[in-house]
Amino acid sequence: MPSNTTADTAPGEPRVDTRAPVLDTVDRVSELCFGLFMALTFVGTVSAATSGEDAGRKMLYTALGCNLAWGLADAVMYLLRTIVNRGRRQTLALAIKRQLDAAAGVRELRARLPAFLAPFFSDADLESIRKRIALYDALPTRPALERDDWLGALGIFVIIVLSTFPVAAPFVIIRHVPTALLVSRVLTLVMLFGCGVALGSHAGWGGLRAGLAMVTLGVLLTMAIIALGG
Repeated sequence: MPSNTTADTAPGEPRVDTRAPVLDTVDRVSELCFGLFMALTFVGTVSAATSGEDAGRKMLYTALGCNLAWGLADAVMYLLRTIVNRGRRQTLALAIKRQLDAAAGVRELRARLPAFLAPFFSDADLESIRKRIALYDALPTRPALERDDWLGALGIFVIIVLSTFPVAAPFVIIRHVPTALLVSRVLTLVMLFGCGVALGSHAGWGGLRAGLAMVTLGVLLTMAIIALGG
């Protein structure tokens, strides 16, 4: 899930001065979609069983509690992924520094390259990287979480929690549960369309098509919820 400048900087590389966002577009949109789907699924499941004057508030508090729990879990998993990935990179860098055989170090680097990038790096390119890592003296001996990691986890938690309100707030504003449910689903689909546009534009696929695809996914999910009694 999730990345920042510190987490993506390979061990052995000097820090760059340009500060990237703590969470990138994919991280933010993915977490928002996750929160929307969680809230939508939960609201659709329990709406039929909720009645009475306080039905709207019960729906909001229940959906909010659900996303509070999932937001916390996802934030913790983000921190875990971050420190594990950082540890793998630092382990690789330390192994290269201790490796006396330059050819073996190059092989180590090539083994870690993503398959789609491997053809673009010659052994000479990797040897240059190996030398830079071998000469770098500021490598930490063990991975540690940094300020941006905690900010990223907090961002994930906040995004998931805030995504509850467009889905559940109509049940507080509108007393007629079926009408509130309809408004909730429409708002969710509008937000999913916006998420799809953002992802599509970021990936270069075309925002409109990606937005419609995300809405289609939302409609299918809503149909499944209705079919299951939501």
